[in-house]
Amino acid sequence: MVSRNIKNIVTESFWMAIDAIRKNKLRSSLTLLGISIGVFSVIGVMTAIRTLESSIASGLNVFATNTFVIQKYPEVNFGSNRKYRKRKNIDFSQYQKFKSRSILPILVSVLEGSSVRNVRYKDRIVKNYVDLIGGDDGTIRFYNTYISDGRNFIEDDIHFKRNVCVLGMDVVDRLFPFEDPISKKIKVDGLDYFVVGVTERQGEAFGQSKDNFIAIPISTYLERFSDKWTTLSIHVESSSESTFEKTKDEAIGLMRSIRKVNPEDDNDFEVVTNTEMIEQFSGFTNGVKLFALCVSVIALVVAGIGIMNIMLVSVTERIKEIGIRKAIGATKKDILTQFLMEAIFLSEFGGIVGIIMGVAGGNMVAIIFNIPAVIPIDWAVIGLVVCSAIGIGFGIYPAWRAAQLDPIESLRFE
Repeated sequence: MVSRNIKNIVTESFWMAIDAIRKNKLRSSLTLLGISIGVFSVIGVMTAIRTLESSIASGLNVFATNTFVIQKYPEVNFGSNRKYRKRKNIDFSQYQKFKSRSILPILVSVLEGSSVRNVRYKDRIVKNYVDLIGGDDGTIRFYNTYISDGRNFIEDDIHFKRNVCVLGMDVVDRLFPFEDPISKKIKVDGLDYFVVGVTERQGEAFGQSKDNFIAIPISTYLERFSDKWTTLSIHVESSSESTFEKTKDEAIGLMRSIRKVNPEDDNDFEVVTNTEMIEQFSGFTNGVKLFALCVSVIALVVAGIGIMNIMLVSVTERIKEIGIRKAIGATKKDILTQFLMEAIFLSEFGGIVGIIMGVAGGNMVAIIFNIPAVIPIDWAVIGLVVCSAIGIGFGIYPAWRAAQLDPIESLRFE
């Protein structure tokens, strides 16, 4: 019986709150807007970051297991590149010395790349940019793919600077839709290359195809496409996870020796692993999350103050209504519940609108990068709970004032 009475009171208060909000559309809309902006700011950012994080394993996990890369520049850098530009380039001779002196790695490879647009076979042309990669027999392995047809590069291809290439499947689809590409001659920037191999299809990462490339021997690449800015990346694979750190330490020592780095100086090169890239990305996103949270808190507090103001004005405007309700039997609890429900409903409705806008806005990242959309259920629930707390916290005082009004004085109010 008691629970039924409470249910009736809440239901009645809810519909009276809806009616009161409907009668004050402009004022209620402005309050809802404040709540929606606050919730949208945090849900939108969290959704966008969650969307990126959901694909980061495949997006940043571009290297094979137990591998790392030695390169001139950091893989992820949110500051100035000035100090890195002053470093010496990693050239082919350094790579050859490193490879010949390495003991622990089971594989050492090299890579450098750029983009080209003029790629054709007979009358077929690749209109978009294609990644041109200079590498050796280990380069394909480091990108978690394999030769599906033909062969990989061999030592003679590197030594004699042969005009041979390995194609990604996107290039094969465009140039050879109905024929076998092996042994065919294609033109890249007006120069001839014979196709010796094709890789397995890899798919996409961060909205970019991983199959849109042409690989040529690193020696051929350096002879035809290098300039003073060209710097190589050295890819190293350890024999197992247990030897990974030892292999990395050996590699750092060798590179310091080859590049003649003074013992007291820092490394003038970067050693990049998947884990470090993910940690750097997470450090950046944590800063963004904190900023979004601060903006959201400010917006929600301002919106909460707006709710309190609108409720106080509402109490003043409805003094006579409150007096009539009390005169026909409404208790202080009934009045308190009615105005509190009104405040909570304003907050929750604004929160729901903000969540919908935030999820839709945040998933624009998924559309842009062509990755799966994400609905952050946990943050949506947190948002609704916070909105309820704002409604109660900022609505309790106006509701209490309404409940304390004297019915006789209220009926006399003009």
